Order: sequence, then C-alpha cells, then structure tokens
Amino acid sequence: MAQSEPQLPLHGINVLDLTVARAGPAAVRLLSDWGANVIRLEPPPPKDHGSVTGQRRGSDEQNLHRNKRSMCVDLKTPEGAQILARLLENTDVVVENFRSVVKARLGLTYEALSARNPRVILASISGFGQDGPYSERPGVDQIVQGMCGLSSVTGEPGRGPVRVGIAISDTTAGMFLGQGILLALFHRERTGRGQWVHTSLIESMLNKLDFQAARYTVDGEVPTQQGNAHPTLVPMGTYRASDGLVNIAASTQRMWANFCQALEAHDLIDHADYRDARSRARNRAALDEAIQAHTSRFTCAELMTRLNPAGVPCGPVLDIGQAFEDPQVRHLGMTRTARHPVLGELDLLRSPINLSAAPHPERFARAAPDPGEQTDELLGELGFAPELIAQWRDKGAIA
Repeated sequence: MAQSEPQLPLHGINVLDLTVARAGPAAVRLLSDWGANVIRLEPPPPKDHGSVTGQRRGSDEQNLHRNKRSMCVDLKTPEGAQILARLLENTDVVVENFRSVVKARLGLTYEALSARNPRVILASISGFGQDGPYSERPGVDQIVQGMCGLSSVTGEPGRGPVRVGIAISDTTAGMFLGQGILLALFHRERTGRGQWVHTSLIESMLNKLDFQAARYTVDGEVPTQQGNAHPTLVPMGTYRASDGLVNIAASTQRMWANFCQALEAHDLIDHADYRDARSRARNRAALDEAIQAHTSRFTCAELMTRLNPAGVPCGPVLDIGQAFEDPQVRHLGMTRTARHPVLGELDLLRSPINLSAAPHPERFARAAPDPGEQTDELLGELGFAPELIAQWRDKGAIA
C-alpha cells in the first residue's frame, strides 16, 4: 500500500513545510505519515545552512523528513514570490517557525494568507510564543528544558538539574502542533474556514509537566528531584536484581500485599512502618533498602515471572538496542522500511498511532529527500514550463 493511497486519512491534504530544526518537522511528519502531500520548501545552496540533524543523509534526517518532497526556492526573489503564490493557491496547511518580522516580510502572516485563501490553515511553532516579552528570543530544547522546570525535577536529589536524554520539548511541541492542525482541519470541515494554529516549546513543556505542574498550581508545592523514585507513589522505582536493574510499581495497598506475598517478604508486610500508603511514603528511604534486600535475591526474569502475574508491574531497565530487540517491541513492528537511492533500505520509526480502518503501510512511500531533489518535478506540477524553470535555475532563484 503506497503512502498516497486514499486509505490513509490525510490523503488529498496539501501541506507546505517551511520549518527548520526539529519541532516543526516533527509536526509535519505526523501529517506525511498519514498520507498528506508534503512539499518541503528550502533555501537553495549556499543559503541552505544545513540541518539541526547534522548530515543531510544521516539517520536523524531520514527519520525526520521521510515521506516528503523537497524544492529549493529563494523566497526573497521575485521568482520565489511567484512560486510561493502559486503553491498557496492549493495549500491546505502552511507550517512555519519564522520570527514574526520574517513572516510579515514574506507575506506569511495569517491575515495575508487567509486573504488569498480563506481555507488555509497556518500552523506556527516557536520557542516562547507568538507574542510577549520573550517572543523574539531563539528557543531550543536545552534552554526550554531548563526554563520550564523539567530539569529541576530530573536526576538524583542534590546533584543538580539534569537534561532529559531526548529533545523532549521539540518533539512534544511538534506533537501538539500536529494535533492542533488536525483540530483545525476538523473545524474547517464544519465551517469552511481555516485558522491560525500555534504553540511553543515552553507552552508544550509546561503542559507536559502535568501532575508535577498541578502540585504547584493547585497545592502551592514546588516539586523536586526524586531520582528513579516516583515523586508521589511509594514504592515505585528502580531496584537491583542479581543480574541487572528492574522497575517495580507496588504503590496501592493491593499491589503492596501482592508484592510482599510474591517475594515471600513477610517481614515487610507485617512491618508497622510500612502498613499503609502514608507510612510507606514517610519511611521511603528505609523501605527502598528493605525492598532491595529482597529483589537482589532474584534475577530480572524471576522478578518479572513472580510479580507481573500477581498484578505488580515489573520490567527490566534496557538500553535502546535491547528495547528494540525485545519480543513485544518486535511483535509491534515499530519500524518500516524506506528505499533511499544511495543509502539503500532504511529502517525508520513508524507512527505510534494505530487505526483499524487505515493500517500502517508496509513501507514508507519515500526516504527523506536531498534538498531540492524534486524541484523540477514540483514546479512542473504547478504548471511552470521547463524553459522558465531552467531560466530560474540559471539565475539562482531555485536549485
């Protein structure tokens, strides 16, 4: 099944991708994976300064930009403005992460776009929002992790803030912008009109703090680092087995009783300091040491065999390679293959969304394009003559 076949929900939706870095492309990837026709508009060399992913044919680039086509156009030229105007005639969604002054200069504000095409949806992503005192600041994942408070609750107590090991604010903002685009498309079905959808890294991460944020906004409590222990539920954390590490969650009264029974930890279930949830939370440090004494008597496999059937969640701590080789992950088939003309067959991560009426295609329609790989093809689809395309290329307006 090809990505462009009508079985995919976004077939027929035309998306113009003007984004750089990671958050915007992550939002567009959601659309391209589910059948949208995505044109990635990039500046021609040498104005193309590369990508946040590093190598243009590297694994990160391929995973971020699969299922898209690329056209290199200098939007600052009259020819570029003409091409952009033609593109916008049939575009459903424009995704961008320009500063506001750049949007205005290129005619990409929502007011300008909707005057041309009332059905268009403008989707914008930024570091700190579209207005306010920080709106013109550059914002990247590392900075936002620190500013939203995430780093302050990550890591071991007393050892200082720790960065989460992935670009969590970029990918979260991209995910929320993708959801916003889908909401706007649904709204357009009812009203016939587009709208401006926007989010930012800081808004997305403040929302992502979830119950940790609510502890402050509702209770006035500022959460702190707890290491691998759950901030509020006890016991829940990482414990040593005889051959590795496992995570165990035994926070409810029933789970706690089943945990003690499954590991024959009778000294714990009868202990006055651990009788109920409040006492277990109050004596967490001592309880963790006592639990460790019991878990270290078993292998990881033995702990999982004893605890999971008893209704006590337990799982090993794996590295990324081990995670992808895990039997359940292999069963879920979290990768799909894309054929690259130079790199060959690439295993890339599929969308985690599963739809019964639109199963995942067996392959991605295309690998990530080189910059401008489909410039001539796309300009031809827009109705520009080959002679004109050649002239524009000679002038450097396209590449």
